Amino acid sequence: MASEEVILTREGYTQLEQELEELTTVKRKELASRLKTAISYGDLKENSEYHSAKDDQAFMETRILSIEKMLKRARVVENVDTSKVQVGSIVVLNDVEFAEQNEYRIVGPAEADAADFKISYQSPLGSALMGKTVGDKIEVTAPIGVLQYELIEIKG
Repeated sequence: MASEEVILTREGYTQLEQELEELTTVKRKELASRLKTAISYGDLKENSEYHSAKDDQAFMETRILSIEKMLKRARVVENVDTSKVQVGSIVVLNDVEFAEQNEYRIVGPAEADAADFKISYQSPLGSALMGKTVGDKIEVTAPIGVLQYELIEIKG
């Protein structure tokens, strides 16, 4: 699992690079300053600002390591074939029950964000869409029942 590749779109790869840059330059300096200030208050045992800053530092350093590992194992998907759904595809789906159209981007798990309509190819809907072509019907089992979609369009 440690050597498993991380599938990213070019946009996702760039966003991770930018986040890493922000964390390693700006955020590290800000936290160092917070720690210095908190230490100046004395008695570290009962210094809540110091402990808060240390917790934030641990979280940030863990995130930095995580991003570095993802970028090292990344396989960037480019030149998306619009004849079938794959990672990087933008799909337009018609929800059969509600007659609504929604647009989703199929991405790797590392950049999935449902609020931004980016769904992982490993999610129930994402995996049901993989390899499908325009006009295909898709059924996805969800806690509320079976959801039915029609694939209207595939964009690159």
